[in-house]
Amino acid sequence: MPVVPQQPGWRGRLGAAAVYRLICTVDATLRYSMSDPSNAMRTIMSGPIIFAIWHNRLALSLCLYQRFIISARPGQRLAAMVSASRDGGLLARILELFGVQPVRGSTSRRGHQALLEMVGWAEQGYDLAVTPDGPRGPRCVAQQGVVALAQVTGLSIVPVSYRLGWKWRAKSWDRFQIPLPFSSCHVCLGELISVPREASPAEREELRQLLETRLRELGAD
Repeated sequence: MPVVPQQPGWRGRLGAAAVYRLICTVDATLRYSMSDPSNAMRTIMSGPIIFAIWHNRLALSLCLYQRFIISARPGQRLAAMVSASRDGGLLARILELFGVQPVRGSTSRRGHQALLEMVGWAEQGYDLAVTPDGPRGPRCVAQQGVVALAQVTGLSIVPVSYRLGWKWRAKSWDRFQIPLPFSSCHVCLGELISVPREASPAEREELRQLLETRLRELGAD
């Protein structure tokens, strides 16, 4: 029987709206900078791409997309994979408030259907976003899903992270990072990774390890 993604009730929707307003308020106080040593932004600006960011950096990920991508590519859209669980339902609502298309699924629940949906959005010109270690971890360990997505869509993967000057770490499995107001936020883009359509399982594993390494180099705290 197909897994039906859990949706938030009215309390969840109110909570999502409150979180959205809080994120936007804190974002307005932050001082941003960026490093892009491999000039990944040039490829990002040229067409759809897959963004890979650790689960504990989700707090500002949508703000980064609006600030650095939408401002340069007006009208560009993003689809992001979110867990089919109740917590995922809350996050999906926050994504919608940011104008992002949520796709519900993970490696353990509704994974194949979510992959097909992500491919569909890519075919419509959407950028894609995936947390390679989500939704349950282990922390900063990349799973195969994002590599499979890149192989099927033909889109390159860009590793993304950021470093906060002031932050609070939650006592969750991923040590989720919550930015404090008026902090500095240094955004880091890694070298792009392309997955050949004919890549073998061994080659996909090598690329998974490469993605994990590059993301860890950008920040795994």
